[in-house]
Amino acid sequence: MPNQHMEVIHHPNYERTFMMPFVPAIKIKSGKLLWLAGGTALPVYHDHPHRREDLSKHMPNDLEAQTRASMEGIQKTLEAAGATFGDVVHVFVFRARPRMGDIGRASAIIDSYFAPYNHKPTSTNLAVLELGEPEQLIEIQMVAVVD
Repeated sequence: MPNQHMEVIHHPNYERTFMMPFVPAIKIKSGKLLWLAGGTALPVYHDHPHRREDLSKHMPNDLEAQTRASMEGIQKTLEAAGATFGDVVHVFVFRARPRMGDIGRASAIIDSYFAPYNHKPTSTNLAVLELGEPEQLIEIQMVAVVD
């Protein structure tokens, strides 16, 4: 289900046998940009400053669990805007305290949310020393194009 507002850009004669979880570029042809706040394993609406009991409840020391919780919150935000993962043009992924294989584990979960739309957005994946809280292992931000 391609989004009518975007066109996927590939290099001429690119090697199609490579499994790529993202595309090199997406041209925005129409629509409006929807910038989502960074999503974490915490519920979208939560107390600020953060409460320690919320952090221990929602942020286990488990990258996959935090990635799934982040994506579920992002899905709710997209739905509230009348959008889907098929409308996303870029994903920013920030991972804290990275270990070997983390990028693949997080990407597999993130990619599973795009698969039903047969869509691959552009992406930036960063390993950082620390995020907003010591328990936080991942933060995901997205940009979408909507009507």
